[in-house]
Amino acid sequence: MNKFIRSFIWGTFFFALGTGCKEKEIESMAQTRPNIIWLVAEDQSPEFFPMYGDNTISLPYIESLSSDAVVFTNAFSPVPVCAPARSAIITGMYPTTLGTHNMRTYNAYSTENQPEIGIPSYSPLVPDGVKMFTEYLRKEGYYCTNNAKEDYNFKAPESGWDESSKDAHWRNGPKDAPFFSVFNFNVCHESGIWKQGEEELYVSPDSVRVPPYFPDTDVIRHDIAVNYSNLKRLDEQIGKIINQLKEDGLYDNSIIFFYGDHGGPFPRHKRALYDTGIKVPLVIKFQDNTKNSNNDDRLISFIDFAPTMLSWAGIAPPKVMQGKAQFGVYRDSANSDYIFASSDRFDEMYDKLRAVRSKNYKYIRNYNIEIPHALAVKYREQMPMMQNMMALKESGKLDSIPSLWFRTPKPAEELYDLQNDPFELVNLSDQITYQDTLLHLRRTLDSWIEETNDQGRIPEKDLIARWLPNGKQPKLKPLQMEEDDNSINLISEKYDATIIWKESGDKSWHIYSEPLDKKVSFIAKAVRIGYEDSDELVFSTD
Repeated sequence: MNKFIRSFIWGTFFFALGTGCKEKEIESMAQTRPNIIWLVAEDQSPEFFPMYGDNTISLPYIESLSSDAVVFTNAFSPVPVCAPARSAIITGMYPTTLGTHNMRTYNAYSTENQPEIGIPSYSPLVPDGVKMFTEYLRKEGYYCTNNAKEDYNFKAPESGWDESSKDAHWRNGPKDAPFFSVFNFNVCHESGIWKQGEEELYVSPDSVRVPPYFPDTDVIRHDIAVNYSNLKRLDEQIGKIINQLKEDGLYDNSIIFFYGDHGGPFPRHKRALYDTGIKVPLVIKFQDNTKNSNNDDRLISFIDFAPTMLSWAGIAPPKVMQGKAQFGVYRDSANSDYIFASSDRFDEMYDKLRAVRSKNYKYIRNYNIEIPHALAVKYREQMPMMQNMMALKESGKLDSIPSLWFRTPKPAEELYDLQNDPFELVNLSDQITYQDTLLHLRRTLDSWIEETNDQGRIPEKDLIARWLPNGKQPKLKPLQMEEDDNSINLISEKYDATIIWKESGDKSWHIYSEPLDKKVSFIAKAVRIGYEDSDELVFSTD
């Protein structure tokens, strides 16, 4: 297919199609399934990047990608921290619906998780039918790779990826297969502020902008400069992937995402429901660099990513997904009016907040007003900036605006006019002229909590007791096998489990979708989020 025809097809799909898709449109999509690449920056807010108007530091690779792409100015994570956010990305579901709303539930890094408060490492039993969206891509022939962070707040079934490791790459897949490849970059993670604090700075602390919610001190300026320097390191790493795409002749005809997994690495950014915590950079380069404009201000949530990926591949998103397909043959005809976000346990510290945001207003509900927004999270307290702010508060030297984050009691409700108060500093919830807006957003949030079955209404230990009988993950029962003359049919008693199989020597598991040839020896098992795998079924032709 030549470049002109491919551009015409994708331009039509991108700008014209709604949810009602004709057979020929789906068939065309199946024949031109795009390669999709995700470049994921950890812990970064839009305001640090040139494409969002900040010229503090040049990021040539990211800027070049952005010039070929559409820059989205209203993209959001449903939780302002990584593991719950990733559970939303990979399933198309709200973490509060999945039960993955606490940070963190499944801990791949420690079997103890949070022993000081009695929370083990566990995988929530997600609702019926929920799967990693990559399963659907793999069933349709996509080669799916993840390099290398998973951290989905549940143990990822082996059905999710063809390859998930530091060496995972589209180059390892079949030559002619479409691919979906994820590259995660942790050089700009929160921990980099103190781990890279003594490294070379690429900007002067004197040149950085200090937002009003921080005190203007040398420590604050230095940590902000460290973050910009880490973005320079990020840009160089992203450049390597972009150059590989160009070397392989794949750059122009691929869809490329650049985004952050939640807001910035600083206090009042990460773990906060202010835009500094949930608003993310999102840049999408479409096939052949097709675009109608340079910027797009629609409201996009991470729960929209999964259905959009499937829609691009010509796959109807499962009804269980809560997000909207933003593009592709199954594009939703209506844009979202609201973004919803939640905040619960962070490591060893409990709190509970919920928020709803329109383009113009943000409403936050604080359930535990006796607890300050500035939770005493030990991990964050390693940061010099956090230590500096805590010392200023203790000595009574913290200015009035930065001190708002530390106050107790915090207000039960917060309402912000985002057009006139983008830093969310002036709470309007008690002003008479805004009561209609307050009431409307309050009711909108209440409806969302009910309709999405917010699991945060149930104490975490009660959820664990419900999900883990005898303190252990439930286990899937062994597969059943039906044979005829030529083939073998595999059956799982759990209707929404995924059956996977492989032959001797296969590097990854295949997703079972049709009976297997009796002439082939194989092993198979059932997998599902929240369950231990079934015992392996072994079939041998010997």
